[in-house]
Amino acid sequence: MESIVISPKTKDEAKLITDLLQKMNISSKIITDEEKEDMGLVIMMKETDMDDLVSREEIMQKLRS
Repeated sequence: MESIVISPKTKDEAKLITDLLQKMNISSKIITDEEKEDMGLVIMMKETDMDDLVSREEIMQKLRS
């Protein structure tokens, strides 16, 4: 099933929405900003071309700069 992402502006809005969903017997979960960042990183990792290899020298050069 697809999901809906809602970003309330205030804690009161968040409470109202979660209360409404609970009354409608719809499951919901509040996620932190850190969890949102983690999901973004997972998406980026999945989109990464794993066949493109980088030499050790290129990595070390990037780390030095």
